[in-house]
Amino acid sequence: MKLRLVIMTILIAGVIQSFGQDSIKSSEKTLTLEQAITIALVRNTSLEKSEFGIKGYESNLQASYGGLLPSISGAGGWQWSRSEEAGGSVYYGGAVLELPKRTSEIRSWSGGVSSSWTLFDGLSNLATIRKSEKELMSAKLTLERLKQDVVFQTIGGYYNILNLEKLVLVKEENLKWNQKNYEIIKEKSRLGAGTMADVYAQQVKLGTAELELLKAKNDYENEKSNYLFYLGVDVLENYTFKDQDIDKVLDSDFKLQNKISLEFNKLIVQALENRPDYQSAVFKLNASQDNLSIARGSYYPSLSNSMSFGLRGETPGDMWNTKQYTAGISLRIPIFQGWSIDNRVEYAKIDAKNSEITLSDLEREIKKSIQKSYRDLQTSEKRLEVSQSNVEAARENLKIEEEKYSLGSTTLLNVLIANADYINAQTSFINSQFEYLRLKEEINYYIGIIDYKKFE
Repeated sequence: MKLRLVIMTILIAGVIQSFGQDSIKSSEKTLTLEQAITIALVRNTSLEKSEFGIKGYESNLQASYGGLLPSISGAGGWQWSRSEEAGGSVYYGGAVLELPKRTSEIRSWSGGVSSSWTLFDGLSNLATIRKSEKELMSAKLTLERLKQDVVFQTIGGYYNILNLEKLVLVKEENLKWNQKNYEIIKEKSRLGAGTMADVYAQQVKLGTAELELLKAKNDYENEKSNYLFYLGVDVLENYTFKDQDIDKVLDSDFKLQNKISLEFNKLIVQALENRPDYQSAVFKLNASQDNLSIARGSYYPSLSNSMSFGLRGETPGDMWNTKQYTAGISLRIPIFQGWSIDNRVEYAKIDAKNSEITLSDLEREIKKSIQKSYRDLQTSEKRLEVSQSNVEAARENLKIEEEKYSLGSTTLLNVLIANADYINAQTSFINSQFEYLRLKEEINYYIGIIDYKKFE
């Protein structure tokens, strides 16, 4: 009876556990790298702000084109006035005249159209158009670079999560090994083939392995939460990070099949041609030079004309009986403006010089970043090859030490050291894999060839 009850309890527990696991699996959502990038490009608030800002630059361009056209305005009005005279006596020519009391009212309607047109302003209006066009292009290129930033950060964060996930698997494997080794050592001690000191030492090592696994899982979960927050996704959602393309690369025989073969100087040239932020800085420099032309245009005379047509009458029907036409042209020659023009020109020169310095600093920053990433990538390629070989060597060494210990020809300490070396080799290899992948993306990012359009 008791045996039957125990069996039923085990079966029920198994069903409940299976149901719980199925419900957890059903609530999991798989998030690929492509999906993560798409979400980031849609939900990033900085991108939204930048896109709204472009509309302002487009409006500025439209207004600058309007500066070439005449301005036209219409006006209309109605006016009423009343005059009251009390009358009285007045002297005129030696005679006294009696004036009667008099009241008069005047009503008038008016309407008209007027226009003004700047014919010449030192070519400032043309420079304003060029400046607005370049500022718009600069804003669009800045948005492109921001999208590349989002894609790069998303890729890097995705790699970090997969990296930590692989490390969790290593720690789980290490815990299983220590549990198995603990049971073996206990059995040897029970049979008199081992010492209690080895049992206690392995017990400590087992506890350490459990702690390391908990820490690895904690790091993994924290990184997942931070990443989901960056994407703008609910951090409480249960996501599984899995990408088949990355899995194909991260196979057991990770090979460097896509080495960066370009020379450093070619990478620099490519970066200056492709980097949206560098091209944006070039447009900003050109726009600041156009702004200087606008300021200098105030030194020149300005020529404008004006025309108007007006109607007036006591009633709306009488307005067409009185017409007025005016036309004129005016020339304005600046003679002395209290050095205000000099002030605007000087500030425009300063702005142009600052833009030139900014462009120069960005070029040097690009060269420095590419140089560092290029060297780091070369080092990473070598580190990856060495760490892969170390994993194989450490695995074989651990097997040898385990066999020796089972035969009683070595100590537990040597086995533990060999296992620690194997775990370290695995950790180093996994870190080297993702470091290499990240550096490849970093090179593409610094060159400016990260493609974001296929994710939009």
